[in-house]
Amino acid sequence: MAILMQGAEGILTILVMIGLGYYLCSRKWFDERTTGVIVRLVIVVSLPMYMIYNILTDFTRDKLIDLVPGLMYPLLSMGILFIVSLLMTRIFRVRKGRRGTFASMFLNSNTLFIGLPVNLALFGTSSLPYVLIYFMANTLCFWTLGVYLISKDGENSEMGKPSVKTVLSRVFSPPFIAFLVAILLLLLNVQFPKFIMDDMKYIGGMTTPLSMIFIGICIYRAGIENVRLSKDAFGILLGRFIIAPAIMIGLVYFADIPMLMKEVFIIQSAMPVMTNAPVIARASGADADYAAIMVTLSTLSALVAIPFLLFAVSKIPF
Repeated sequence: MAILMQGAEGILTILVMIGLGYYLCSRKWFDERTTGVIVRLVIVVSLPMYMIYNILTDFTRDKLIDLVPGLMYPLLSMGILFIVSLLMTRIFRVRKGRRGTFASMFLNSNTLFIGLPVNLALFGTSSLPYVLIYFMANTLCFWTLGVYLISKDGENSEMGKPSVKTVLSRVFSPPFIAFLVAILLLLLNVQFPKFIMDDMKYIGGMTTPLSMIFIGICIYRAGIENVRLSKDAFGILLGRFIIAPAIMIGLVYFADIPMLMKEVFIIQSAMPVMTNAPVIARASGADADYAAIMVTLSTLSALVAIPFLLFAVSKIPF
């Protein structure tokens, strides 16, 4: 029970920050201009610093090389989920302008803000390497395919097919470029002075609270009454908490990998929607309110879903 409470506390921490954004917006602290500043600050400044700091701090060159084979399982899982998500957009009749955002939220999970504290609470620090390898796969998937899918929802149909330059600019966003730079620095064994690392730590530390405050702003503007289980919302919850872990279980069941890696990958696959999805939606001109509502609804649902998943995983005879 204590372990489950620790996992729930990680989720509740996120919800409190979302609530703060909602309250401050209700008090007229934010207008369209300040909201846009928050989005740019996260995408261009804090999140790239967050990527570089965490990869250089939590990985070593040798550890990265040793863990690379494990990338296969989460990447393969997300590839399958992407195909399933396209089918689900038809089954749940997701309206045009939300289909890419639906697919992105269906296949990517909140592996760090919620996944990290939940796994550390459940499995201890020995789970950290496996948490981070899933985070790396999820980051690669979200900041390429996930961002591209969301940005397609923001296209004006009158503009026609986007150019190759436009597509590349969406894929090679500042956070993804920072991710690639961090991997390169790690492989080259580049080390920064402590004051630079501290700067990246403090600036990157703004990412989570600013993203949560932004989600709260979006929910206030969309209307709290819209945080409900609609048809396509049910489809995303089905993907996050049932289909994603079921696919991962199928992939790792007979795999010759450590038991702890299997358990961590299954739990990570069933985390709520990526908290960066509304920020990307806002920056791309897509439906940020829809994405923010799904972050909140999936995070609330995780309070119930994760304990049941843990019980189910404990009964699997690996």
